[in-house]
Amino acid sequence: MIAPSFPPLMSGQALAGQADPFEQACQQATLGCDAGLILHHVTADRLRAAIVFAPELALRQALAMLPACGLGLQNALGALAPPEVSLHLEWSGGLRLNGGHCGSLRCAADTCDADAVPNWLVVGFDLALLPTERETGHHPEETTLFAEGCGEIGAQALLESWARHTLHWITRWEAEGNAPLHAAWRGLLYRVGEDTRWQDQKGHFLGVDENFGMLLRQGPDTRLVPLTTLLETD
Repeated sequence: MIAPSFPPLMSGQALAGQADPFEQACQQATLGCDAGLILHHVTADRLRAAIVFAPELALRQALAMLPACGLGLQNALGALAPPEVSLHLEWSGGLRLNGGHCGSLRCAADTCDADAVPNWLVVGFDLALLPTERETGHHPEETTLFAEGCGEIGAQALLESWARHTLHWITRWEAEGNAPLHAAWRGLLYRVGEDTRWQDQKGHFLGVDENFGMLLRQGPDTRLVPLTTLLETD
């Protein structure tokens, strides 16, 4: 099998067995691997990948890589899928394909201090390709690429396209700041302008602030939930 082709400044490493690309990326980042490393794992039913970043800005700003990777995946699927297929992004990282949950984005860093410059940052995704159960319909809120008419999309082609589109958004972010990334991401956020729940908090999802934090209106008050809340810790 031919290895995936990634853009300059990115490199790939395929994982075998039960290895989790996100966990492996965090481990390799801790050991000091090069930025731009993409670890990936493909099975018949799932595509998982994670990329390592070496930020030069405070964590609050560096976490723009989470929406950049989300937009990269949305753009990649948009380029390969039939026109009637739409992918929306939950603020908390969930992926919604034609409204159904089909996977998630994750992020981790070596610090949770929003004002500190992290040594590394990892963003990964997990995408369902095929149903895992022989009989469908047990989980009506969940879907897969195959169930939504995307069965002809190859996992490797999608992975390569994700890397290219993600690099595009990173390059644009570096040149133009948050504004273009913010506008595109907000336009794809799931349930903006609707009542929602975040952990144990209920409120009206007003949108996101300049650093991509959730603005949640609760009665007369508006609560800001920073993007750092989504960081996974040991």
